[in-house]
Amino acid sequence: TALDTVFVRRLQDGDIGGHMRRAMERFPIAGVADAVLERYFRPEGKPVAEPYKLLPVYKQTVTAMRTQITMLANFVEVWLAKEGHGNPVGLNLLTKIQMPNIASLYGAMMAGVDFVIMGAGIPREIPGVLDALAEHKPATMRFDVEGLASGEVQYLTLDPATVGGDPSIPIKRPMFLPIISANSLAITLARKANGRVDGFVVEGWTAGGHNAPPRGAPTFNERGEPIYGERDMVDLAKLAELGLPFWVAGSEGSPERLKAALDNGAVGIQVGTLFAFADESGFTAALKHDVLKSALVGKVDVLTDAHASPTGYPFKVVRYEGDANDASKRKRICDLGYLRNAYKRDDGRLGYRCASEPVDDFVQKGGAESETTGRRCLCNALEANIGQAQHQKDGMDEPPLLTSGDDLMWISKYLKGRDRYTAGEVLDYLLSPAEAAAPSTSA
Repeated sequence: TALDTVFVRRLQDGDIGGHMRRAMERFPIAGVADAVLERYFRPEGKPVAEPYKLLPVYKQTVTAMRTQITMLANFVEVWLAKEGHGNPVGLNLLTKIQMPNIASLYGAMMAGVDFVIMGAGIPREIPGVLDALAEHKPATMRFDVEGLASGEVQYLTLDPATVGGDPSIPIKRPMFLPIISANSLAITLARKANGRVDGFVVEGWTAGGHNAPPRGAPTFNERGEPIYGERDMVDLAKLAELGLPFWVAGSEGSPERLKAALDNGAVGIQVGTLFAFADESGFTAALKHDVLKSALVGKVDVLTDAHASPTGYPFKVVRYEGDANDASKRKRICDLGYLRNAYKRDDGRLGYRCASEPVDDFVQKGGAESETTGRRCLCNALEANIGQAQHQKDGMDEPPLLTSGDDLMWISKYLKGRDRYTAGEVLDYLLSPAEAAAPSTSA
């Protein structure tokens, strides 16, 4: 998600190492890479105090070039991830961010992506999209629009023929793994999706990023966090009865948790937090250093914020010693727009609004002011996390907002005094015998 913005900002930063351009040379649609380089590539890198050039914000219908940029960005990311080895590579997209998703999938499939993992919504129509794109046929899915009349439906469509897709080039249909947090959702997707579902990622509420809200009437603890209970737990034995493989996520980052997952019928685990703070991750070195130093002295916290995300889903926010990020000082601006919701205007056309945009703008578009309380601009913040903070016209550099799973609060058990580590060391740790491994990082 948002790889198109990450991609063009890497180009504007000078494409250090030439990796973007090396992958772009392999993109099969002629002329697209050259056009993108001409518009966005800055060989010497843009000046620090100069804003990044923005991509046009997504709408229901965009130009062929805008679609091709999204395809190219996802192609590049997957191509580079697959370079130099034969192991499978997956792509994780948010179902909620509908408008770029079909183009993102098509570009990733051109690069041979092996798995597609999607949560933050119910991706029931994605299997059919993958089936169509694998044959270079038009792919369509319902577009969630607020305020539609009863029986009215809007769609998002991508016809490969309009963006240079070549039917003579074979592309495989990747395995599809929806993220689920309830047995009922797994059953729905397995039986009612419009194509093949190949397995599941079972994500608990201690995982980083967006979480599914608790089932039933919401209740909150003294920190304002939603309270989860037994109703929010997936019965793995019942899930196994569907006959599909599944991976377990959320506080699973230890050999002990891997063994427990396998003992309960899983084929593996999904680990985020340990890799997120490894040397190779995209977070800036300064942010990783500050967080891990804080963890070593017991001064790191993960808050399940019920209001931060404009999606309305709970969102994990990292708090650490020396974090100077004060959301109240940020001037609201919505210039990336990935998390906007579509709505039907009084004149019958579609409009777009985000609860994190300027409050007056949101209200003028028919949104309720109460929905804006506590919202953060995740689009800009997550770009800042990886060193691509936008320098706004008022002189403000967009502040970061780190997310992580609850395991971060126990990462010092893994660190054992270190303030940095590599992804390879994480793999060695996870694959070591449980009885001989370091203490679990799980809660």
